[in-house]
Amino acid sequence: MISVPDHVNRVLAALRGAGYAAYPVGGCVRDSLLGGTPSDWDVCTSARPEQTAAVFAAQRLIETGMRHGTVTVLTAGGPIEITTFRADGTYQDSRHPDSVTFLGSLEGDLARRDFTVNAMALAPDGTVIDLYGGQADLAAGLIRCVGVPEERFGEDALRILRAVRFASKLDFAIEPATAASAVQDRALLDHIARERVFAELKGILMGPGVGRALLDYAPVIFQVIPELAAGQGFGQRNPYHIHDVWTHTALAVAAAAPDLTVRLTMLLHDIGKPETFFTDEKGVGHFYGHAEAGAALAEQVLRRLRCDNATRERVCLLIKNHAVRPPQTEKAMRRLLAKLGREAVEQLMCCWRADSADRAGAVRAEHMALVDGAEKVLETVLAGESCFSVKSLAVNGRDILALGAQPGPAVGRVLAALLDAVVDGALPNERQALLERAGQLLGKGLQ
Repeated sequence: MISVPDHVNRVLAALRGAGYAAYPVGGCVRDSLLGGTPSDWDVCTSARPEQTAAVFAAQRLIETGMRHGTVTVLTAGGPIEITTFRADGTYQDSRHPDSVTFLGSLEGDLARRDFTVNAMALAPDGTVIDLYGGQADLAAGLIRCVGVPEERFGEDALRILRAVRFASKLDFAIEPATAASAVQDRALLDHIARERVFAELKGILMGPGVGRALLDYAPVIFQVIPELAAGQGFGQRNPYHIHDVWTHTALAVAAAAPDLTVRLTMLLHDIGKPETFFTDEKGVGHFYGHAEAGAALAEQVLRRLRCDNATRERVCLLIKNHAVRPPQTEKAMRRLLAKLGREAVEQLMCCWRADSADRAGAVRAEHMALVDGAEKVLETVLAGESCFSVKSLAVNGRDILALGAQPGPAVGRVLAALLDAVVDGALPNERQALLERAGQLLGKGLQ
């Protein structure tokens, strides 16, 4: 028996008390059947949007979706989207219906939904209304379109990526006919706003089934990021690797910590390999400079996908440094922390571990040992409260100005020089010692 929260039951009771049919529908039913706790509860109803608004006139409402039949009621337990039973008209832009027709029955509304596992509703007596075999597909671990896949994807091309996202999120397979249509119709994704594409891609990357999803539905991913396609089947001819570039990429993403920045980094970390590949006289493959080339390509990809600046910059920073050898000494670790900052170094540790997970046996053990060693060194450095940023210095810019430095870049140069000395262990992070060294630097003309 599915347990419906009190705030949802109050919404249902208000609609039913006013004479309208109302049902929890979609993802909340799916997630409940899977034994989870839904994060959102959506309700469908026979009430027209203006009628829904009238029922909840005493509560706070968001009416921005009324043209398509949706009113959001803000309850103490969270927002609830209430949508009128509807059928969608034609789709000219492969995303939004040109018109909607409000219906009087639940059956017609369920027929317009994307996948069978999302086309179930909960009746007032607690039984599941399942007209398209959603429960059977949940049991079988399948994502299947409601009706004809080509029609569903032709209506809304974003459903192609949604299918892959659900496959990743639920660790399901996509039913063969649905998968074939998704691959065949993938060019429709070119018409979708990049922000929406990127939102679905992030969902794919964060799912527990991401490795299988990336490998099984690679053509869909390549439609979104064509720069990745060159890695498929690209043999690395290197004793350190056992898979082609794309297979390694997918397995590295799957092995990565569930941190979006880290998983984005692993998706793009070897994107520069095909263009930097060469073989030596022994036929061994090398990719010198692939990290820098990959960071430049990742910059282009993430800008195109409208990725936020902070995430884009961090991902590119991690890609640029992912081929660096994990530091095995405190001095080297302090230098890395000074260069990248603590959070980025901790994320880089996750990248190194994920990258090492897909290696040949003995090489894998060797690389994992290096990462283990680096993590221990990092713990030691952090526990010792070492100075590895200008902000951590026992002096600041005002102190340097008081010594006679000219306002401007000179202050930064002196602080940077002091930090280098402290990181190298040549100078203690003590105020008097730092002031004396700063005075010496200024005396030598570091202005």
